[in-house]
Amino acid sequence: MFEGVFPAIITPFERDLSLDEEGLRRNIEYLGETGIAGIVPCGTTGESATLSLDEHKKVVEAAVDCSKVPVIAGTGSNNTAEALELTRHAADVGAAAALLITPYYIKPNERGMFEHFKAIAERCDIPIILYNVPTRTSIDLKPDLVAKLAGLKNIVAVKEASGSLGQISSILEKTQGTGFTVLSGDDGLTLPIMALGGAGVISVVANVAPRKIVGMVKAMAEGNLAEARKIHFELAPLTRALFLETNPIPVKTASRLLGMAAGPLRLPLADMTENNEKALQVELQRSGERP
Repeated sequence: MFEGVFPAIITPFERDLSLDEEGLRRNIEYLGETGIAGIVPCGTTGESATLSLDEHKKVVEAAVDCSKVPVIAGTGSNNTAEALELTRHAADVGAAAALLITPYYIKPNERGMFEHFKAIAERCDIPIILYNVPTRTSIDLKPDLVAKLAGLKNIVAVKEASGSLGQISSILEKTQGTGFTVLSGDDGLTLPIMALGGAGVISVVANVAPRKIVGMVKAMAEGNLAEARKIHFELAPLTRALFLETNPIPVKTASRLLGMAAGPLRLPLADMTENNEKALQVELQRSGERP
């Protein structure tokens, strides 16, 4: 179920910074025709940290309602009770899975992290994907803890964005034969992660180049390394451009430049610098896909 390309979608806003639900639906409908395996609303790329609880739920509901592919709802929080509420909501409205980031800012110890995910997994009837991104959260979900969590009911996968291939290799080694899935959380490392045994990617770049990302992941899954490598290098300049500034600033800018629903960023995120936006435009013209 969790193989292939899953765009971590942006959340479009109106000029007054209210949700652009119609634009959200248009973006999802477009992406659903590109060969992706599913979509991920309300993740980091969806500006989830700036959404109210009600807005968060509305985005997930709209995504489930209009998507032709499975929805993996971002439901994580640094507050276990809030994460539990959002995960239950995702299950109730028909999401295929929930993506839960490690509790950020609070910096729990390993026992606290284990109990956090355990409490949610035991109280929710929905597959759970762990999300490790230590550059955002200041804590790192280590391989031994991932392997321990993989033994719990409903915890089926991890989105790995530590940037460490050694760590990812260790997770794959420790979870062999369990059915546990590793997904890339770093577009630039998707090819080597899949070479180690990863099953795909939760992708930022797939917002603006979905068919190319799908082609690369498909080639890797079929053992066609030469084709996958070719696409990887074709996309590398665009991937770098989409991380010239803090995600999701560049990808939301790119979506707007390509004519997709995007709208403004919510503070404290601010617009790209002029020079970085020009560099992004160059790579979009070369590698982006028009909806």
